[in-house]
Amino acid sequence: MAAADPPGAGDLSQLAENLLYQLQENFQALTEKITLRMEEMGKRIDDLEKHVADLMTEAGIENTNEEARVMKLIFYCVLRISA
Repeated sequence: MAAADPPGAGDLSQLAENLLYQLQENFQALTEKITLRMEEMGKRIDDLEKHVADLMTEAGIENTNEEARVMKLIFYCVLRISA
């Protein structure tokens, strides 16, 4: 602590540093949790896309541009509902 610092300035500085460290730790944990959830959602979307494609094949429907657009719309709706 410098001679010009008021009493307790070191304590306040340490408190601020600890608070910033805790915020950084919490932010990192939240970032990891969100990343994991996004990866899981991506896998679920891939599975859903495969199942829809399989159903379309079973039904004898070819995957045209219009059908691809409809599939994307369905995926978007599923994402909105599950959020």
